Amino acid sequence: MARRSSARLLVAPTDLRAIDGFVADEMLFGRYLLAGRVVEAGDFSPFALPLPSELFAVRLHSFSWLRHLRGNKSEENCAKARTVIDDWITRHGRRRSGVSWDLDVAAQRLIAWLCHSPIVLHSASAGFYRRYLTSLNQQVRFLRQAAQTAPDGLPRLRARIAIAMASVSMECSAGTMRAAGRALDRELDRQILPDGGHVSRNPQVLLELLFDLLPLRQTYINLGHDVPPKLIPAIDRIYPALRFFRHADGDLALFNGATSVLANDLMAVLRYDETAGQPFKALPHSQFQRLSAGETTVIVDTGFFDSADLSRNGHAGCLSFELSSGRNRFIVNSGAPRFAGNRFRQLARETAAHSTVGMADRASCRISRSPFLGPIFTDGVTKVDLTRDVGPETSDRLTASHNGYLGRFGVLHERQIRLSADGSRLLGRDRIVLPDGELANGIYPDPAIARFHVHPAITLTQIDENTLRLEAANGECWIFNTIAGKAGVGEDIFFADPAGVRHSEQIELHFDGPEVVWSLTHHHA
Repeated sequence: MARRSSARLLVAPTDLRAIDGFVADEMLFGRYLLAGRVVEAGDFSPFALPLPSELFAVRLHSFSWLRHLRGNKSEENCAKARTVIDDWITRHGRRRSGVSWDLDVAAQRLIAWLCHSPIVLHSASAGFYRRYLTSLNQQVRFLRQAAQTAPDGLPRLRARIAIAMASVSMECSAGTMRAAGRALDRELDRQILPDGGHVSRNPQVLLELLFDLLPLRQTYINLGHDVPPKLIPAIDRIYPALRFFRHADGDLALFNGATSVLANDLMAVLRYDETAGQPFKALPHSQFQRLSAGETTVIVDTGFFDSADLSRNGHAGCLSFELSSGRNRFIVNSGAPRFAGNRFRQLARETAAHSTVGMADRASCRISRSPFLGPIFTDGVTKVDLTRDVGPETSDRLTASHNGYLGRFGVLHERQIRLSADGSRLLGRDRIVLPDGELANGIYPDPAIARFHVHPAITLTQIDENTLRLEAANGECWIFNTIAGKAGVGEDIFFADPAGVRHSEQIELHFDGPEVVWSLTHHHA
Protein backbone atom coordinates (compact mmCIF):
# COMPACT_ATOMS: atom_id res chain seq x y z
CA MET A 1 0.00 0.00 0.00
CA ALA A 2 1.37 3.41 -0.88
CA ARG A 3 2.55 5.19 2.24
CA ARG A 4 2.07 8.74 1.05
CA SER A 5 -1.08 10.30 2.48
CA SER A 6 -2.02 11.69 -0.96
CA ALA A 7 -2.75 8.17 -2.30
CA ARG A 8 -6.22 8.30 -3.79
CA LEU A 9 -9.22 6.10 -3.25
CA LEU A 10 -10.09 4.57 -6.60
CA VAL A 11 -13.30 2.66 -5.97
CA ALA A 12 -15.76 1.77 -3.22
CA PRO A 13 -16.68 -1.94 -3.05
CA THR A 14 -20.39 -2.68 -2.56
CA ASP A 15 -21.68 -3.63 0.89
CA LEU A 16 -24.33 -6.33 0.45
CA ARG A 17 -25.65 -6.24 4.01
CA ALA A 18 -29.19 -5.06 4.70
CA ILE A 19 -29.73 -1.45 5.74
CA ASP A 20 -32.21 0.05 8.20
CA GLY A 21 -33.29 3.63 7.61
CA PHE A 22 -34.62 3.89 11.17
CA VAL A 23 -31.16 3.22 12.58
CA ALA A 24 -29.74 5.94 10.32
CA ASP A 25 -32.38 8.45 11.43
CA GLU A 26 -31.67 7.73 15.07
CA MET A 27 -27.95 8.28 14.55
CA LEU A 28 -28.68 11.67 13.08
CA PHE A 29 -30.15 12.62 16.45
CA GLY A 30 -27.24 11.11 18.37
CA ARG A 31 -28.89 7.81 19.32
CA TYR A 32 -26.81 4.74 18.52
CA LEU A 33 -28.71 1.44 18.40
CA LEU A 34 -26.12 -1.34 18.35
CA ALA A 35 -25.90 -4.86 19.76
CA GLY A 36 -29.29 -4.61 21.45
CA ARG A 37 -28.35 -1.46 23.41
CA VAL A 38 -28.83 2.29 22.95
CA VAL A 39 -26.39 5.11 23.69
CA GLU A 40 -27.81 8.64 23.81
CA ALA A 41 -24.85 10.72 22.67
CA GLY A 42 -26.76 13.82 21.59
CA ASP A 43 -24.31 16.29 20.10
CA PHE A 44 -21.33 14.42 21.55
CA SER A 45 -19.30 11.70 19.88
CA PRO A 46 -20.25 8.20 21.10
CA PHE A 47 -16.53 7.58 21.62
CA ALA A 48 -16.54 10.24 24.34
CA LEU A 49 -19.06 8.30 26.46
CA PRO A 50 -19.00 5.10 28.54
CA LEU A 51 -20.25 2.23 26.41
CA PRO A 52 -22.88 -0.21 27.77
CA SER A 53 -21.27 -3.51 26.75
CA GLU A 54 -18.23 -5.02 25.12
CA LEU A 55 -20.29 -6.11 22.13
CA PHE A 56 -21.64 -2.58 21.72
CA ALA A 57 -18.04 -1.34 21.68
CA VAL A 58 -17.12 -3.94 19.06
CA ARG A 59 -20.00 -2.87 16.80
CA LEU A 60 -19.29 0.82 17.30
CA HIS A 61 -15.55 0.58 16.59
CA SER A 62 -16.10 -1.69 13.57
CA PHE A 63 -18.15 1.04 11.86
CA SER A 64 -20.33 -1.57 10.13
CA TRP A 65 -23.24 0.75 11.05
CA LEU A 66 -22.12 3.15 8.31
CA ARG A 67 -24.11 1.04 5.85
CA HIS A 68 -27.40 2.28 7.31
CA LEU A 69 -26.59 5.77 6.02
CA ARG A 70 -26.65 4.42 2.47
CA GLY A 71 -30.41 4.84 2.28
CA ASN A 72 -30.24 8.58 2.97
CA LYS A 73 -27.09 10.26 1.65
CA SER A 74 -28.14 13.71 2.81
CA GLU A 75 -25.54 16.37 3.53
CA GLU A 76 -26.48 16.09 7.20
CA ASN A 77 -25.95 12.32 7.35
CA CYS A 78 -22.62 12.50 5.53
CA ALA A 79 -21.43 15.27 7.82
CA LYS A 80 -22.48 13.21 10.86
CA ALA A 81 -20.43 10.24 9.63
CA ARG A 82 -17.38 12.47 9.12
CA THR A 83 -17.68 13.98 12.58
CA VAL A 84 -17.76 10.58 14.27
CA ILE A 85 -14.90 9.21 12.13
CA ASP A 86 -12.79 12.31 12.76
CA ASP A 87 -13.31 11.87 16.50
CA TRP A 88 -12.32 8.20 16.26
CA ILE A 89 -9.12 9.16 14.42
CA THR A 90 -8.29 11.71 17.11
CA ARG A 91 -9.02 9.41 20.06
CA HIS A 92 -8.02 5.98 18.75
CA GLY A 93 -6.17 6.43 15.47
CA ARG A 94 -2.69 6.10 16.95
CA ARG A 95 -3.41 4.03 20.06
CA ARG A 96 -2.87 0.40 19.05
CA SER A 97 -4.66 -1.17 22.01
CA GLY A 98 -8.10 -1.96 23.34
CA VAL A 99 -11.17 -3.18 21.51
CA SER A 100 -10.71 -0.60 18.73
CA TRP A 101 -7.57 -2.42 17.58
CA ASP A 102 -8.75 -5.98 18.02
CA LEU A 103 -7.78 -7.71 14.77
CA ASP A 104 -11.33 -8.58 13.69
CA VAL A 105 -12.68 -5.15 14.65
CA ALA A 106 -9.89 -3.42 12.72
CA ALA A 107 -10.53 -5.60 9.66
CA GLN A 108 -14.27 -4.88 9.73
CA ARG A 109 -13.58 -1.16 10.15
CA LEU A 110 -11.21 -1.04 7.17
CA ILE A 111 -13.78 -2.83 4.99
CA ALA A 112 -16.56 -0.48 6.17
CA TRP A 113 -14.49 2.67 5.56
CA LEU A 114 -13.62 1.48 2.05
CA CYS A 115 -17.16 0.41 1.13
CA HIS A 116 -18.81 3.56 2.45
CA SER A 117 -16.20 6.11 1.46
CA PRO A 118 -18.66 7.84 -0.97
CA ILE A 119 -20.88 8.70 2.02
CA VAL A 120 -18.02 9.69 4.27
CA LEU A 121 -16.22 11.82 1.67
CA HIS A 122 -19.25 13.52 0.13
CA SER A 123 -18.51 17.27 0.35
CA ALA A 124 -15.54 16.55 2.64
CA SER A 125 -12.81 19.11 3.11
CA ALA A 126 -9.30 18.47 1.78
CA GLY A 127 -8.03 18.26 5.35
CA PHE A 128 -10.48 15.52 6.32
CA TYR A 129 -9.72 13.64 3.10
CA ARG A 130 -6.01 13.59 3.99
CA ARG A 131 -6.69 12.46 7.57
CA TYR A 132 -9.03 9.73 6.33
CA LEU A 133 -6.51 8.36 3.82
CA THR A 134 -3.68 8.54 6.34
CA SER A 135 -5.73 6.53 8.83
CA LEU A 136 -6.67 3.98 6.17
CA ASN A 137 -3.01 3.42 5.37
CA GLN A 138 -2.14 3.10 9.06
CA GLN A 139 -4.85 0.49 9.51
CA VAL A 140 -3.63 -1.49 6.50
CA ARG A 141 -0.10 -1.56 7.91
CA PHE A 142 -1.41 -2.65 11.31
CA LEU A 143 -3.44 -5.49 9.79
CA ARG A 144 -0.50 -6.67 7.69
CA GLN A 145 1.67 -6.99 10.76
CA ALA A 146 -0.97 -8.38 13.13
CA ALA A 147 -2.26 -11.00 10.68
CA GLN A 148 1.15 -12.69 10.56
CA THR A 149 0.94 -13.83 14.19
CA ALA A 150 -2.84 -13.97 14.71
CA PRO A 151 -4.44 -17.21 15.96
CA ASP A 152 -6.08 -19.45 13.40
CA GLY A 153 -9.65 -18.59 12.49
CA LEU A 154 -11.99 -16.02 10.98
CA PRO A 155 -10.27 -12.81 12.25
CA ARG A 156 -7.05 -13.71 10.44
CA LEU A 157 -8.90 -14.49 7.22
CA ARG A 158 -10.98 -11.32 7.46
CA ALA A 159 -7.79 -9.31 7.94
CA ARG A 160 -6.40 -10.76 4.70
CA ILE A 161 -9.67 -9.93 2.93
CA ALA A 162 -9.52 -6.34 4.19
CA ILE A 163 -5.89 -5.93 3.07
CA ALA A 164 -6.70 -7.30 -0.38
CA MET A 165 -9.74 -5.03 -0.63
CA ALA A 166 -7.59 -2.01 0.24
CA SER A 167 -5.02 -3.01 -2.39
CA VAL A 168 -7.61 -2.75 -5.17
CA SER A 169 -9.61 0.16 -3.73
CA MET A 170 -6.64 2.48 -3.16
CA GLU A 171 -3.60 3.50 -5.15
CA CYS A 172 -0.79 1.00 -4.72
CA SER A 173 1.88 -0.75 -6.76
CA ALA A 174 1.17 -3.86 -8.80
CA GLY A 175 3.58 -5.78 -6.59
CA THR A 176 1.69 -4.77 -3.42
CA MET A 177 -1.59 -5.88 -4.97
CA ARG A 178 -0.14 -9.25 -6.00
CA ALA A 179 1.33 -9.78 -2.53
CA ALA A 180 -2.05 -9.06 -0.91
CA GLY A 181 -3.71 -11.51 -3.29
CA ARG A 182 -1.17 -14.25 -2.58
CA ALA A 183 -1.58 -13.83 1.18
CA LEU A 184 -5.36 -14.02 0.78
CA ASP A 185 -5.04 -17.14 -1.37
CA ARG A 186 -2.95 -18.88 1.29
CA GLU A 187 -5.50 -18.11 3.99
CA LEU A 188 -8.46 -19.17 1.84
CA ASP A 189 -6.69 -22.43 1.09
CA ARG A 190 -6.13 -23.05 4.80
CA GLN A 191 -9.50 -21.99 6.16
CA ILE A 192 -12.05 -22.93 3.49
CA LEU A 193 -12.21 -26.70 3.57
CA PRO A 194 -12.52 -28.82 0.42
CA ASP A 195 -16.24 -29.34 1.13
CA GLY A 196 -16.80 -25.57 1.44
CA GLY A 197 -17.12 -25.40 5.20
CA HIS A 198 -15.03 -23.11 7.38
CA VAL A 199 -12.51 -24.43 9.90
CA SER A 200 -14.59 -22.85 12.72
CA ARG A 201 -17.40 -25.33 11.91
CA ASN A 202 -19.84 -22.43 12.31
CA PRO A 203 -22.43 -22.20 9.50
CA GLN A 204 -22.91 -18.47 10.03
CA VAL A 205 -19.25 -17.76 9.28
CA LEU A 206 -19.91 -18.86 5.69
CA LEU A 207 -22.50 -16.11 5.34
CA GLU A 208 -20.17 -13.54 6.89
CA LEU A 209 -17.39 -14.49 4.49
CA LEU A 210 -19.61 -14.19 1.43
CA PHE A 211 -20.54 -10.65 2.46
CA ASP A 212 -16.87 -9.72 2.13
CA LEU A 213 -15.65 -12.06 -0.62
CA LEU A 214 -18.37 -11.27 -3.17
CA PRO A 215 -17.68 -7.49 -3.26
CA LEU A 216 -13.95 -8.18 -3.33
CA ARG A 217 -14.30 -10.48 -6.33
CA GLN A 218 -16.44 -7.94 -8.18
CA THR A 219 -14.01 -5.12 -7.47
CA TYR A 220 -11.13 -7.07 -9.00
CA ILE A 221 -13.27 -7.79 -12.06
CA ASN A 222 -14.64 -4.25 -12.46
CA LEU A 223 -11.15 -2.75 -12.43
CA GLY A 224 -9.76 -5.36 -14.82
CA HIS A 225 -7.28 -6.83 -12.32
CA ASP A 226 -6.35 -10.49 -12.16
CA VAL A 227 -8.49 -12.17 -9.51
CA PRO A 228 -6.44 -14.15 -6.94
CA PRO A 229 -6.59 -17.77 -8.20
CA LYS A 230 -8.15 -19.19 -5.02
CA LEU A 231 -10.86 -16.54 -4.57
CA ILE A 232 -13.52 -17.65 -7.05
CA PRO A 233 -13.10 -21.40 -6.32
CA ALA A 234 -13.47 -20.64 -2.58
CA ILE A 235 -16.74 -18.78 -3.18
CA ASP A 236 -17.97 -21.63 -5.37
CA ARG A 237 -17.25 -24.12 -2.57
CA ILE A 238 -18.87 -22.01 0.14
CA TYR A 239 -22.28 -21.76 -1.53
CA PRO A 240 -23.14 -25.50 -1.47
CA ALA A 241 -21.96 -25.69 2.15
CA LEU A 242 -24.22 -22.75 3.06
CA ARG A 243 -27.17 -24.51 1.42
CA PHE A 244 -26.28 -27.68 3.33
CA PHE A 245 -26.90 -25.88 6.65
CA ARG A 246 -30.11 -24.17 5.53
CA HIS A 247 -33.47 -25.41 6.81
CA ALA A 248 -36.60 -25.13 4.68
CA ASP A 249 -37.74 -22.05 6.61
CA GLY A 250 -34.60 -20.26 5.41
CA ASP A 251 -32.74 -20.20 8.73
CA LEU A 252 -29.30 -21.71 9.24
CA ALA A 253 -28.68 -24.62 11.59
CA LEU A 254 -27.44 -23.60 15.04
CA PHE A 255 -24.03 -25.18 15.45
CA ASN A 256 -20.79 -23.81 16.97
CA GLY A 257 -21.77 -20.21 17.54
CA ALA A 258 -24.40 -19.70 14.84
CA THR A 259 -27.36 -17.53 15.79
CA SER A 260 -30.39 -16.06 14.03
CA VAL A 261 -29.76 -14.38 10.69
CA LEU A 262 -31.86 -11.81 8.89
CA ALA A 263 -33.71 -13.27 5.91
CA ASN A 264 -32.71 -10.20 3.87
CA ASP A 265 -29.03 -10.85 4.63
CA LEU A 266 -29.25 -14.47 3.51
CA MET A 267 -31.11 -13.61 0.32
CA ALA A 268 -28.61 -10.82 -0.43
CA VAL A 269 -25.84 -13.38 -0.92
CA LEU A 270 -27.92 -16.29 -2.28
CA ARG A 271 -28.96 -14.19 -5.28
CA TYR A 272 -25.33 -14.44 -6.48
CA ASP A 273 -25.23 -18.22 -6.16
CA GLU A 274 -24.21 -19.71 -9.51
CA THR A 275 -23.81 -23.25 -8.13
CA ALA A 276 -27.50 -23.91 -7.36
CA GLY A 277 -28.36 -27.55 -6.81
CA GLN A 278 -29.49 -30.01 -4.19
CA PRO A 279 -27.61 -29.81 -0.86
CA PHE A 280 -24.95 -32.45 -0.27
CA LYS A 281 -25.72 -35.44 1.96
CA ALA A 282 -22.54 -34.81 3.95
CA LEU A 283 -19.73 -32.34 4.50
CA PRO A 284 -16.96 -34.84 5.24
CA HIS A 285 -14.23 -32.29 6.01
CA SER A 286 -16.47 -30.06 8.11
CA GLN A 287 -17.84 -33.24 9.73
CA PHE A 288 -21.60 -32.81 9.39
CA GLN A 289 -24.27 -35.12 7.98
CA ARG A 290 -27.62 -34.24 6.41
CA LEU A 291 -30.54 -36.66 6.14
CA SER A 292 -33.41 -35.49 3.96
CA ALA A 293 -36.59 -37.14 2.70
CA GLY A 294 -39.97 -35.72 1.78
CA GLU A 295 -40.24 -32.37 3.56
CA THR A 296 -38.05 -33.46 6.48
CA THR A 297 -34.45 -32.40 7.05
CA VAL A 298 -32.13 -33.62 9.80
CA ILE A 299 -28.65 -32.09 10.22
CA VAL A 300 -26.17 -33.80 12.56
CA ASP A 301 -22.86 -32.63 14.05
CA THR A 302 -20.42 -35.53 13.77
CA GLY A 303 -17.13 -33.74 14.37
CA PHE A 304 -14.67 -32.01 16.65
CA PHE A 305 -11.97 -29.31 16.53
CA ASP A 306 -8.48 -30.02 15.29
CA SER A 307 -6.80 -27.30 17.35
CA ALA A 308 -7.30 -25.36 20.57
CA ASP A 309 -7.38 -22.04 18.68
CA LEU A 310 -10.29 -23.19 16.53
CA SER A 311 -12.22 -24.40 19.58
CA ARG A 312 -12.24 -20.93 21.13
CA ASN A 313 -15.82 -20.27 20.00
CA GLY A 314 -16.82 -23.90 19.44
CA HIS A 315 -19.71 -25.67 21.15
CA ALA A 316 -19.64 -29.03 22.95
CA GLY A 317 -22.46 -30.41 20.82
CA CYS A 318 -21.04 -33.56 19.24
CA LEU A 319 -23.81 -35.83 17.86
CA SER A 320 -26.45 -33.14 18.35
CA PHE A 321 -29.03 -32.76 15.59
CA GLU A 322 -31.70 -30.42 14.31
CA LEU A 323 -34.96 -31.44 12.63
CA SER A 324 -37.14 -29.29 10.41
CA SER A 325 -40.30 -30.22 8.56
CA GLY A 326 -41.93 -28.09 5.91
CA ARG A 327 -41.55 -24.49 7.01
CA ASN A 328 -41.16 -25.34 10.69
CA ARG A 329 -38.14 -26.12 12.82
CA PHE A 330 -39.06 -28.61 15.55
CA ILE A 331 -35.84 -29.85 17.19
CA VAL A 332 -32.97 -27.35 17.40
CA ASN A 333 -29.88 -26.53 19.39
CA SER A 334 -30.11 -23.53 21.71
CA GLY A 335 -27.78 -21.52 19.46
CA ALA A 336 -25.60 -18.58 20.44
CA PRO A 337 -26.95 -15.27 21.77
CA ARG A 338 -26.64 -12.30 19.43
CA PHE A 339 -26.18 -9.63 22.08
CA ALA A 340 -25.89 -11.28 25.51
CA GLY A 341 -22.81 -11.11 27.71
CA ASN A 342 -20.05 -13.62 28.22
CA ARG A 343 -21.95 -15.68 30.83
CA PHE A 344 -24.72 -16.56 28.39
CA ARG A 345 -22.25 -17.10 25.55
CA GLN A 346 -20.39 -19.68 27.62
CA LEU A 347 -23.61 -21.37 28.81
CA ALA A 348 -24.65 -21.75 25.16
CA ARG A 349 -21.46 -23.75 24.50
CA GLU A 350 -22.28 -26.45 27.05
CA THR A 351 -23.50 -29.89 25.95
CA ALA A 352 -26.77 -29.32 27.82
CA ALA A 353 -27.62 -26.56 25.32
CA HIS A 354 -27.60 -29.07 22.45
CA SER A 355 -29.90 -31.83 21.27
CA THR A 356 -27.62 -34.65 22.29
CA VAL A 357 -26.72 -36.75 25.34
CA GLY A 358 -25.08 -35.27 28.42
CA MET A 359 -23.59 -37.32 31.24
CA ALA A 360 -23.27 -36.52 34.96
CA ASP A 361 -24.04 -32.83 34.30
CA ARG A 362 -20.74 -32.51 32.41
CA ALA A 363 -20.06 -31.23 28.93
CA SER A 364 -18.47 -33.56 26.40
CA CYS A 365 -15.62 -31.02 26.13
CA ARG A 366 -13.98 -29.13 28.98
CA ILE A 367 -13.90 -25.36 28.46
CA SER A 368 -10.90 -23.55 29.92
CA ARG A 369 -11.57 -20.82 32.47
CA SER A 370 -8.00 -19.52 32.19
CA PRO A 371 -7.79 -15.78 31.42
CA PHE A 372 -4.46 -16.48 29.70
CA LEU A 373 -5.58 -19.35 27.45
CA GLY A 374 -9.08 -18.05 26.86
CA PRO A 375 -12.21 -20.24 26.57
CA ILE A 376 -10.61 -23.02 24.50
CA PHE A 377 -11.42 -26.72 24.78
CA THR A 378 -8.78 -28.38 26.93
CA ASP A 379 -10.22 -31.90 26.86
CA GLY A 380 -13.05 -33.75 25.21
CA VAL A 381 -13.93 -35.20 21.83
CA THR A 382 -10.92 -36.24 19.77
CA LYS A 383 -12.45 -39.08 17.78
CA VAL A 384 -15.78 -39.76 16.09
CA ASP A 385 -16.54 -43.11 14.46
CA LEU A 386 -19.26 -42.92 11.83
CA THR A 387 -21.08 -45.18 9.41
CA ARG A 388 -23.96 -44.34 7.10
CA ASP A 389 -25.90 -46.90 5.16
CA VAL A 390 -29.33 -47.98 3.99
CA GLY A 391 -31.43 -49.26 6.87
CA PRO A 392 -34.63 -51.31 6.92
CA GLU A 393 -37.25 -50.32 4.36
CA THR A 394 -34.70 -48.19 2.48
CA SER A 395 -34.38 -45.74 5.37
CA ASP A 396 -31.31 -43.50 5.65
CA ARG A 397 -29.34 -44.72 8.67
CA LEU A 398 -26.52 -42.93 10.50
CA THR A 399 -24.55 -44.46 13.38
CA ALA A 400 -21.85 -42.50 15.18
CA SER A 401 -20.00 -42.50 18.50
CA HIS A 402 -17.66 -40.05 20.22
CA ASN A 403 -15.07 -40.34 22.98
CA GLY A 404 -15.77 -37.06 24.80
CA TYR A 405 -16.55 -38.89 28.07
CA LEU A 406 -13.95 -41.62 27.76
CA GLY A 407 -11.25 -39.97 29.86
CA ARG A 408 -13.57 -39.09 32.74
CA PHE A 409 -15.99 -42.02 32.79
CA GLY A 410 -14.45 -44.70 30.59
CA VAL A 411 -17.44 -44.78 28.21
CA LEU A 412 -18.51 -43.61 24.75
CA HIS A 413 -21.77 -42.07 23.57
CA GLU A 414 -23.20 -43.85 20.53
CA ARG A 415 -26.17 -42.45 18.62
CA GLN A 416 -28.06 -44.09 15.77
CA ILE A 417 -30.76 -42.23 13.87
CA ARG A 418 -32.78 -43.51 10.97
CA LEU A 419 -34.99 -41.39 8.69
CA SER A 420 -37.71 -43.24 6.81
CA ALA A 421 -37.74 -43.12 3.01
CA ASP A 422 -40.76 -40.78 2.98
CA GLY A 423 -39.43 -38.56 5.76
CA SER A 424 -42.37 -39.20 8.08
CA ARG A 425 -40.48 -40.92 10.88
CA LEU A 426 -37.15 -40.49 12.64
CA LEU A 427 -36.07 -43.41 14.81
CA GLY A 428 -33.30 -42.93 17.34
CA ARG A 429 -31.23 -44.95 19.76
CA ASP A 430 -28.70 -43.57 22.22
CA ARG A 431 -26.33 -45.95 24.00
CA ILE A 432 -23.59 -45.60 26.57
CA VAL A 433 -21.00 -48.16 25.60
CA LEU A 434 -17.55 -49.37 26.58
CA PRO A 435 -14.62 -48.92 24.17
CA ASP A 436 -15.16 -52.47 22.91
CA GLY A 437 -18.75 -51.60 21.93
CA GLU A 438 -20.46 -53.51 24.74
CA LEU A 439 -23.21 -51.75 26.69
CA ALA A 440 -21.94 -50.08 29.87
CA ASN A 441 -24.30 -52.02 32.14
CA GLY A 442 -24.14 -50.85 35.74
CA ILE A 443 -21.35 -48.30 35.23
CA TYR A 444 -22.87 -45.59 33.07
CA PRO A 445 -22.57 -42.03 34.46
CA ASP A 446 -25.64 -40.74 36.29
CA PRO A 447 -27.57 -38.70 35.43
CA ALA A 448 -27.45 -39.43 31.72
CA ILE A 449 -29.98 -37.38 29.77
CA ALA A 450 -30.78 -37.14 26.08
CA ARG A 451 -32.08 -33.62 25.45
CA PHE A 452 -34.24 -32.52 22.54
CA HIS A 453 -34.49 -28.72 22.47
CA VAL A 454 -37.80 -27.60 21.03
CA HIS A 455 -38.01 -24.42 18.97
CA PRO A 456 -39.90 -21.66 20.84
CA ALA A 457 -42.48 -21.44 18.05
CA ILE A 458 -43.53 -25.05 18.74
CA THR A 459 -46.07 -26.00 21.42
CA LEU A 460 -44.92 -28.99 23.48
CA THR A 461 -47.55 -31.10 25.27
CA GLN A 462 -47.03 -34.22 27.39
CA ILE A 463 -49.59 -36.90 26.51
CA ASP A 464 -48.33 -39.63 28.84
CA GLU A 465 -45.04 -40.68 30.45
CA ASN A 466 -43.74 -41.98 27.12
CA THR A 467 -45.35 -39.61 24.60
CA LEU A 468 -45.18 -35.90 23.81
CA ARG A 469 -46.75 -33.80 21.07
CA LEU A 470 -44.88 -31.05 19.19
CA GLU A 471 -47.25 -28.75 17.29
CA ALA A 472 -46.49 -25.81 15.02
CA ALA A 473 -48.70 -22.75 14.57
CA ASN A 474 -49.99 -24.08 11.24
CA GLY A 475 -51.18 -27.33 12.86
CA GLU A 476 -48.31 -29.53 11.67
CA CYS A 477 -47.14 -31.80 14.44
CA TRP A 478 -44.68 -34.52 15.35
CA ILE A 479 -45.16 -37.11 18.09
CA PHE A 480 -42.20 -38.00 20.30
CA ASN A 481 -42.32 -41.46 21.82
CA THR A 482 -39.94 -43.60 23.84
CA ILE A 483 -40.04 -47.26 24.76
CA ALA A 484 -36.92 -47.17 26.90
CA GLY A 485 -36.22 -44.30 29.28
CA LYS A 486 -38.36 -41.71 31.04
CA ALA A 487 -39.43 -38.68 28.99
CA GLY A 488 -40.63 -35.36 30.36
CA VAL A 489 -40.82 -31.64 29.66
CA GLY A 490 -38.07 -29.40 31.04
CA GLU A 491 -37.59 -25.64 31.09
CA ASP A 492 -35.14 -24.33 28.55
CA ILE A 493 -33.48 -21.21 27.16
CA PHE A 494 -33.31 -20.43 23.46
CA PHE A 495 -30.29 -18.19 22.92
CA ALA A 496 -30.65 -17.58 19.19
CA ASP A 497 -33.95 -15.70 19.00
CA PRO A 498 -33.67 -12.43 17.00
CA ALA A 499 -35.26 -10.54 19.92
CA GLY A 500 -32.75 -11.93 22.42
CA VAL A 501 -32.57 -14.76 24.93
CA ARG A 502 -36.04 -16.22 25.54
CA HIS A 503 -37.77 -18.98 27.46
CA SER A 504 -38.46 -22.26 25.71
CA GLU A 505 -38.94 -25.95 26.50
CA GLN A 506 -37.10 -29.20 25.93
CA ILE A 507 -37.79 -32.91 26.01
CA GLU A 508 -35.64 -34.62 28.62
CA LEU A 509 -35.20 -38.35 28.14
CA HIS A 510 -33.61 -39.86 31.25
CA PHE A 511 -31.62 -43.06 30.91
CA ASP A 512 -32.88 -45.98 32.99
CA GLY A 513 -30.02 -48.24 31.98
CA PRO A 514 -27.30 -47.74 29.37
CA GLU A 515 -29.68 -47.35 26.41
CA VAL A 516 -32.71 -45.30 25.35
CA VAL A 517 -34.83 -45.73 22.24
CA TRP A 518 -37.03 -42.96 20.86
CA SER A 519 -38.91 -41.88 17.75
CA LEU A 520 -40.36 -38.76 16.17
CA THR A 521 -43.35 -39.41 13.91
CA HIS A 522 -44.96 -36.84 11.62
CA HIS A 523 -48.70 -36.18 11.83
CA HIS A 524 -50.38 -34.05 9.16
CA ALA A 525 -52.43 -31.03 10.17
